[in-house]
Amino acid sequence: MAIDVVALRSRFPSLAHGFAFFDGPGGTQTPAPVAEAIARTMTGPLSNRGTVSVSERNAERTVAEFRAAYADLLGVPASGVVHGRSATQLTYDFSRHLAKTWRAGDEIVLSRLDHDANVRPWIQAAQRAGVAVRWIEIDPATAGLDLDSYERALSPRTRLVAVTAASNVLGSLPPVRLIADRAHEVGALVHVDGVHYAAHRLVDVPALGADLFVCSPYKFLGPHCGVLAGSPDLLGTLAPDKLVPSADTVPERFEFGTLPYEVLAGATAAVDFLAAMDPDGEEGHDGADAAGPAGLRESAGQGVPGVSRRERLRRSLRSLHAHETALRARTEDGLRALGDAVTVHSKAPERTPTLLMTLEGRDAREAQAHLAARGVVAPAGSFYAHEVFAALKLPDPSLRVGLAPYNDAEDVDRLLDGLSSFLRTAV
Repeated sequence: MAIDVVALRSRFPSLAHGFAFFDGPGGTQTPAPVAEAIARTMTGPLSNRGTVSVSERNAERTVAEFRAAYADLLGVPASGVVHGRSATQLTYDFSRHLAKTWRAGDEIVLSRLDHDANVRPWIQAAQRAGVAVRWIEIDPATAGLDLDSYERALSPRTRLVAVTAASNVLGSLPPVRLIADRAHEVGALVHVDGVHYAAHRLVDVPALGADLFVCSPYKFLGPHCGVLAGSPDLLGTLAPDKLVPSADTVPERFEFGTLPYEVLAGATAAVDFLAAMDPDGEEGHDGADAAGPAGLRESAGQGVPGVSRRERLRRSLRSLHAHETALRARTEDGLRALGDAVTVHSKAPERTPTLLMTLEGRDAREAQAHLAARGVVAPAGSFYAHEVFAALKLPDPSLRVGLAPYNDAEDVDRLLDGLSSFLRTAV
């Protein structure tokens, strides 16, 4: 069954302001249940974690529910889920943890397709450790990775391969499992940036072959934070610098200071919201505990009796993929109708509903401002994709259009009308 987009949109207070948002790759709008979960947690009762008072137990429960939710979302054990302030912060942290195991003469392999958050931390860690950096190049013809260059980059000295599961500017989906399998053959670990991927596909970290996987809940309807998933056994081999009294168990040893319980609650609510998007996930449910038009529930953890949250996520993400693919096709058809004035650089056969484009003889920031004046939010820039822009010689700024669950056909038509209007204006 299809997602009921009208019902879904009714849960996003920001949409009442009349904007059509195409900035999802930079961060999505927030549904009411996520904000309500944050407010409920903050207004407590709430204390630091413990087992004596109800306020302490509330904090413990919030952490446990967060780990369980992201175990379901990512297909990993709850004890392999680490909270961080952002995916960038987590990658910096783990680059330092892993670099302790590197030695002079070792090598790491990075990808030109990646956001700088999965490039610079590793380069800087490699420089400090005296480790060489090798590269997987971009194939300009496909806007995907050149796997021949990957083969040339790999060696028995490779200790780490860091690669994105989806480009945040081009949408390209590289063959992560193939890349991971080859890395494992030479004894290397694989760190996958799943920030853009997790917003559009059901994540299965073991199936991807990732040893470490990072994502950002605010890219898929949650609050601003980051999540790292890894094997508890692997995490147990890493020794972060930490305070003496702080926990040494996994995953707590990687979480410094008091956790932001309200943020964890919002991140959990985002997973539950995603799991409830597909009406198929409501089969056999009488709706008695439903909240609002689509049965998208207010509180975390509620679901269909006998249907796991992981299965409901599978159904929702499958329907979301169909919804976003149809909107992407509508967008691409409309852009083609605008003629040679628009060049779309997103062209990989397998990709997310994210389109990077340039406008012949026009400044992308002017296009952004023109669209914003018409209530359409589509940003211009290079979006921290430093290596992508350099490798493909893309103009900075370029215009990025990214689809999210709450977008509909009317949004797409407003975008296309706005671009057509902009191209008709005098230079």
